[in-house]
Amino acid sequence: MMQRLLAAGSLFFAVGAAQADETAFLGSLEGNWTGSGMVKVRINRSPMNVSCVFNSEASGQALSMKGTCRGLIVVSRAVGADLKFNGASYSGTYVGPSGRRAGLTGSRRGNAINLTIRWPRLVNGDRSANLTVQKVGQNGMRLVTTDVDPSSGDKVVTSDIKLQRQ
Repeated sequence: MMQRLLAAGSLFFAVGAAQADETAFLGSLEGNWTGSGMVKVRINRSPMNVSCVFNSEASGQALSMKGTCRGLIVVSRAVGADLKFNGASYSGTYVGPSGRRAGLTGSRRGNAINLTIRWPRLVNGDRSANLTVQKVGQNGMRLVTTDVDPSSGDKVVTSDIKLQRQ
């Protein structure tokens, strides 16, 4: 009986420590960010150079990122993600360059939150892709999306945006 109580107590403290770690990590991603990178609207299209601005707000175990990326002077797209840590993993929503909403699920490893995107319709031949939100040093963040080319099966980077805190 005592061993069960100790095991339950250890689990309680481990979960509390993980939640505190996530709150601190998400807080480190809060702020105003600017940067540049590339976006492919479709796997078989050429990449477009973009410049982006983001505002990230952290609240406890949640993070909301809202941004705009501009390419070719006249093309502007709102992009963003809303994430929530639920004690073991992340979930939320993503709005990509197409403007359509998608579901997010995943977990953090080190300084990166690795997420699976679940589209409500076919995009590039399937309904899933990946998004990585990575903290880079004290004042950097990198957002990378990848998808699989349905014709070759190869993994393709569909966006890679490097941001700096302002």
